[in-house]
Amino acid sequence: MQHNYSFVNANIIRSEELIRNGYVHISNGKIEDIGDMKFYERQDGYDEIYLTEDELLLPGFIDIHIHGINGADMMDATEQTLNDMAKKLPHEGTTSFLATTITHNQENIELALTNVAKYTNSHNSKQGSEMLGIHLEGPFLSKKRAGAQPLHHIISPSISLFDQWQQLSGNSIKIVTLAPEQENGLELTKYLSEHKVIPSIGHSDAIYEEMKKAINLGAKHVTHFYNGMRGIHHREPGVVGAGLAHDSLFLELIVDGIHVHPAVIKSTYKTKGAKKIILITDSMRAKWLEDGEYELGGQKVSVRNNTALLEDGTLAGSVLKMNDAVKNMMQYTGCTINEAIQMAAENPAKQLSVWDRKGSITIGKDADIVIVKNDLTVQMTMCNGIIEYKGAE
Repeated sequence: MQHNYSFVNANIIRSEELIRNGYVHISNGKIEDIGDMKFYERQDGYDEIYLTEDELLLPGFIDIHIHGINGADMMDATEQTLNDMAKKLPHEGTTSFLATTITHNQENIELALTNVAKYTNSHNSKQGSEMLGIHLEGPFLSKKRAGAQPLHHIISPSISLFDQWQQLSGNSIKIVTLAPEQENGLELTKYLSEHKVIPSIGHSDAIYEEMKKAINLGAKHVTHFYNGMRGIHHREPGVVGAGLAHDSLFLELIVDGIHVHPAVIKSTYKTKGAKKIILITDSMRAKWLEDGEYELGGQKVSVRNNTALLEDGTLAGSVLKMNDAVKNMMQYTGCTINEAIQMAAENPAKQLSVWDRKGSITIGKDADIVIVKNDLTVQMTMCNGIIEYKGAE
């Protein structure tokens, strides 16, 4: 049920500024007005929500790389699963996301893609965090850099297979993670770029020259930077060296302190700056659940102390929550809250071409709003003008 709201006495984080003691009016799911409290006028029929001094009003986070949460995994391929994901994500301040596949057999990938098309057309997709589409992670990867992607399902990049899958998904695929050095990898990179799908380099053993070719053909993104890729050597920069050297590339980072050392997070931030980093969770179904045994892509995953591992000790996604990623980023790098929000909301919105309606507290945009304490504990999350989560009163 759509209500109109006024957030009052709010500390508002906008792209470059902090409005202290301001207000935000929400009407019909959109941000209607923003201003200083000295200009505040009470609106008829608006519910007033008063904020405290130690609370911040932020744009909703956008998680462009998430497999699962709270027992649900995108590959379960049921509408209920996607609905469960959408309902739980606001608990960590995420107001939109890309459901992310894992390398699997063709049949299972197709079931997951078809399910997204069905979900997008259903009433359920209007509830909770908004699914903005699909991140196809695999199967067009390098076996050498598979990580937790099931080896036996990895195949060569294929334009015709991608086309078939894009059709099944109802044109929902927005990002494709691929290894450009594989046979047909560069052809697929070019094709995706021409068709307004983001080619993302990941699970790749590419050398620097191959990276340069991929970038020239339209690659503009690197999947979970540092993880599952050729590292940097001072005479062979590899995927990592190219990611740091080329301004055109956005880098995804899993900032849980496990996937990438905090000192490396800091040096990456110093090199790339806040404008080209995107915070992701890459979380699997164990997030928000107890430690124990879980499943990812048909493989057994053991979760202990915030770390998810395959039986051979390989990292298998994370149990990172988005508000913790923001908090960790500030802690590890000393970046400002504005910069951290840029990495969690603004950059993904720009990269997915939804900046006209998402990613900042701006008049006319969707009312995707998160209220947090100064320690980043989520107090309330609003998705498209509907309060989807209310923390402890």
